[in-house]
Amino acid sequence: MPKLWNETIEEHRRAVRDAVLEVTAALVAEHGLRGVTMSRIAEGTGIGRATLYKYFPDVDSIMTAWHERQISGHLQELAALRDRPGSPGERLTAVLDAYARIQHRRRGHDAEIGALLHRGEHVDHAERHLRRFIGELLAEGVASGEVRDDVTPDELAAYCLHALAAAGGLESEQAVHRLVRVTADGLRPAH
Repeated sequence: MPKLWNETIEEHRRAVRDAVLEVTAALVAEHGLRGVTMSRIAEGTGIGRATLYKYFPDVDSIMTAWHERQISGHLQELAALRDRPGSPGERLTAVLDAYARIQHRRRGHDAEIGALLHRGEHVDHAERHLRRFIGELLAEGVASGEVRDDVTPDELAAYCLHALAAAGGLESEQAVHRLVRVTADGLRPAH
């Protein structure tokens, strides 16, 4: 097959997959996880059920793929903040603030959906990746004198991620901002 034909087919498959993910997420938000069927997803996407089954075996697998895409987007957002110009302390604060806001947006998610989405290797891999890159940024901060050196960067990364996970239960953006400030204050060297 010509290269253009293959690229067009791949683009079409990607577009169909993306549409399935978006329609499914919207339907689950509206009807709950158990209120969504493959027939309803196919209808909402404008494809046949047989075609849908070529992409995904069930609703759970669609939601898992949607979540993997969400996590990837979050990691890209955080990596862009980490890699921007500025001191290690400024970049670290920007990453911690963005992570806390991501956690805050999860507030109020359905428990059944959370149980499905927050299990599995993709979540474990993302958490390890996030902890490692925050640890590296903390190590830069230690080297520049902006971050305390009496606790290892890996332990500080765990502290940050656990502390900021609490943003998911906070009522307001102002509360999230205060949590980030308290967490960042705990990273400063004692003088």
